[in-house]
Amino acid sequence: MRYLTARKRAEGKGASHTGTEHHWKMQVSAAGLAVLVPTFVFLFGSTIGGTYEEVTADLTSPFLVILTALVLVVGMQHFAQGCKMAIEDYTQGSLRKGLIMLVFGLSYAITATGLFALAKLAL
Repeated sequence: MRYLTARKRAEGKGASHTGTEHHWKMQVSAAGLAVLVPTFVFLFGSTIGGTYEEVTADLTSPFLVILTALVLVVGMQHFAQGCKMAIEDYTQGSLRKGLIMLVFGLSYAITATGLFALAKLAL
């Protein structure tokens, strides 16, 4: 008799057979964002509303640049996965595929634009 964990029994049971994987990705990214976002707000909050020179002076710190990039990348991945799950729950057919492609394209475009702007400000 084999011992099966709850995760092992649930794996492959959803409609797309990847429900457990989606759930774990969302849990991991949510835990990461729970640490990253308050740290980002605490460190970068005083810069908001400042002049261009003040912002570029604050972005000379490599820690703040890396933190900002992590918040952007992890946040957009979390956004895309969350929207994908909602779209899968409430739409079907080719509309589902089109909306998923739109959401992932939007999140990649926002990530690329944000990283480009961050690099331009930091360098």
